This record gives sequence, C-alpha cells and structure tokens, in this order.
Amino acid sequence: MTAFHAVDRAFETGAVVAALHPLGAEAGLAVIRDERATDVAAREALLDRAMGPGRFAKSSEILRSGRLPAEGLALAAVVDDVFAGTVRLWHVRAGACDALLLGPLAVDSHYRSFGLGGALMREAIGRAESFGYDAILLVGDAPYYDRFGFSAAHTRQLDMPGYFDRERFLGLELRAGSLAGQSGVLLATGEFAAAAEPVALIAA
Repeated sequence: MTAFHAVDRAFETGAVVAALHPLGAEAGLAVIRDERATDVAAREALLDRAMGPGRFAKSSEILRSGRLPAEGLALAAVVDDVFAGTVRLWHVRAGACDALLLGPLAVDSHYRSFGLGGALMREAIGRAESFGYDAILLVGDAPYYDRFGFSAAHTRQLDMPGYFDRERFLGLELRAGSLAGQSGVLLATGEFAAAAEPVALIAA
C-alpha cells in the first residue's frame, strides 16, 4: 500500500490520522489513529492472542476495569484494514501526582519486527506530553521500556493494587521531578464507562 493510499483509506473510514509508520517495501504502511468503537472486537481478539487468558488477573486491570481510557490516548495501528496494534493510557493518582497508566500495548505477531510498538509508544508519549500530563507509569519489561525513558527509580515508593513485580513497575516523568517523593498505592481516577467493556493490557 502506498503512503497516499494508506492515508486516503484511513480518511475514507473517518479516522483521524495521528501518524504513519513505514513497515518496509513489502509490508506496507501502518496508519496510527484514534481508536474507534468499531475496533473493540478486533482489539480484544488481538489482546487475547498476545497475552492469553491471564490478562484480566493482573494488577493494572484493577485500575482499568470499568473505566474509560484518557481522552485522546487510546490509539490503534491499522495495516491494510487489519487491526495491527493498540495502546491505551488511563487516569491514575500517584501520591499527589495526577498521572497516566499505560497499557495495553500490543502488536499483532505478524508486525512485531517492524517497530510498530515503538511507533505507538512514541505517539502516545508525545500526545500525553502535549496534553500537559506530568508522568506515565506502567508495569512491563524494563529492557524494552527504558528506551523511552521509563525507569524503576521513579516508582520505588509507589505501589500497585494487588500483586506486581517491583522491578517491572516503571515511571516516566514528563515534567521533571513530578514523581519525586510520591508514595502510596496508585488510585484509579478515570471516568467510569457507561456500559461494561472489556479492558485489558499488555504492560502489566
């Protein structure tokens, strides 16, 4: 798919194109756009494949369950009309800091070698910063997320509800010092969803 055709198709379906990510000459181009209500089935199927049946038992799910993601911070990656990736961020309070919890981040196995997860992360972080948020937290693999500036050093005095792996609990300060001295268990502060929708994750 050419760049022009990818953008054209995205706009035909009513998408707001946030970014484009090339996948190589033969793999085409990914369109990163705002998530839509019609993406729910494809997103949940992708998360089921990527994370398995235990995805709803993790600590981050306690903070997401029954809530809406932060406005403008639920993104989808689509390749030739195939739902290829997802990332969502959620309102939480970390001590006195109004922060965001990142997750799920998931990419279809067919597209994992093309940097699509990184493209979704960069778009999400850039948006969060432009919207004026102070910090982002997640539970995930440090060797992957440290490339985006996440560190366990920012979360030493913070806790997740339920069981979690301390070394995988990471933070990113979008405003310098925003997580310094913050302590206590993260609290969900996002709006409640009007109706139950499956909410899942990858970063925990």
